[in-house]
Amino acid sequence: MTTSIPKITIPADLLPNDGRFGCGPSKVRPEAVAALASAGLDYLGTSHRQEPVKLMVSRLRNGLAELFALPDGYEIMLGNGGSTVFWDIATFGLIDRRSQHLTFGEFSSKFAQAAAATPFLDDPVVIKSEPGTHPEAIPDSAIDVYAFTHNETSTGVAMPLVRPAGTSADESLVLVDATSAAGGLRFDAAQTDVYYFAPQKCFASDGGLWLAAVSPAAIERIQRIGASGRWIPESLNLVTALDNSRKDQTYNTPALATVFLAVQQVEWFNDNGGLHWAASRCDRSAEIIYSWAEASSYATPFVTDEAKRSHVVATIDLDDSIDANTVSAVLRANGVVDTDSYRKLGRNQIRVALFPAIDPEDVAALTKCVDHVVAQLS
Repeated sequence: MTTSIPKITIPADLLPNDGRFGCGPSKVRPEAVAALASAGLDYLGTSHRQEPVKLMVSRLRNGLAELFALPDGYEIMLGNGGSTVFWDIATFGLIDRRSQHLTFGEFSSKFAQAAAATPFLDDPVVIKSEPGTHPEAIPDSAIDVYAFTHNETSTGVAMPLVRPAGTSADESLVLVDATSAAGGLRFDAAQTDVYYFAPQKCFASDGGLWLAAVSPAAIERIQRIGASGRWIPESLNLVTALDNSRKDQTYNTPALATVFLAVQQVEWFNDNGGLHWAASRCDRSAEIIYSWAEASSYATPFVTDEAKRSHVVATIDLDDSIDANTVSAVLRANGVVDTDSYRKLGRNQIRVALFPAIDPEDVAALTKCVDHVVAQLS
């Protein structure tokens, strides 16, 4: 049954300049779209194994290495399929025998499920905490991969990235799902061995591509497993991906517009001050929305521990007397889109992307729009 949406008009002076607040696909900057349109005749529709596209892939790899301040020996790899495919890739080419997974929401649990379903691996160790929190890793000599999630997109929880005490990359790799964090949260790359993500969030591009910053230890693991005789489908083979990445290409044809838009965002970051500058935009947006929620009579940050609150995805609970789905529907009818909560979390809340492409002043405008809608519904 379809519920009618209340006919509420938000005054134009309250509306944000850009009303896109989705957690993925995310807002793409108009300047990047214009650049793609300008370059389209020379770039789109050309071979991904020829110089125009290989140069674009090179710009992406080099730009990310600069953005993340990668230590010596680290490389940027890429391939088709996005982060979901990368979980399967990791079960074939990165986990030796047993992995440990920190799960605290929908997406952090999926890699654990993939590892558990892999017949040639030992059962993973899964450490779980309730949504709105994150667990801590437990050093274990039987573990050869620790699987972290930098930012849990479903719940708005971010965790610090620290290699488990007493472990070394020679024995156990730290794999980090950074899909909604990369480009928006600060981190020390030396604390990770595989920092992987897709570009449809902070990098203001489209999905279907995975990228990863990999350490020398991870490269050694990839090559060793690849030579071990383990059966690996070619499209999921990290040795193949590594060989192609070093040639500034992918094993099979990528979406050229996705690569181009990601380059536009990476170079925008680097031209303006790098990761610190990009993360500072997210910090400002987070300060605006959490301060608003804390001062509100009807809104509350879902994540109670300030240290665990994400600065790229905010989850805000609304009082039970106010239907969050109705609020989001009214916002959408007024051109302010994708503030819906994550469906499987099942809470009466709004979820708002705070990615670098989103102007903090638009986040401030969003809070005023929500106040107006709630006042009209009361």
